[in-house]
Amino acid sequence: MSDFELVDQGEGRFILKGDVSFATADRILKASEKVFSQHVSLEVDMSQVGKADSAGLALMLEWKTLAVSRDAEIRYTAIPKSLIAIAATSEVSDLL
Repeated sequence: MSDFELVDQGEGRFILKGDVSFATADRILKASEKVFSQHVSLEVDMSQVGKADSAGLALMLEWKTLAVSRDAEIRYTAIPKSLIAIAATSEVSDLL
């Protein structure tokens, strides 16, 4: 099974490490819920993401939806090219 790590860098900044795929997306979402809810400004560094598929894009959109629902903001840095391509194909790039 693929694994991941969500590293809290403090002040709403996080590094996501490992795969963001159908095998991990649900667990990543569950791991992020409590720690993300403690911040009104979030930044997720995705530079250490390995495999990423459409479930990774769905996770990013879910994080965005959750942030907006509680008047918070979320920003992504170093989004993997595979996720950028999926977002462009799905015509949701502007949502990220």
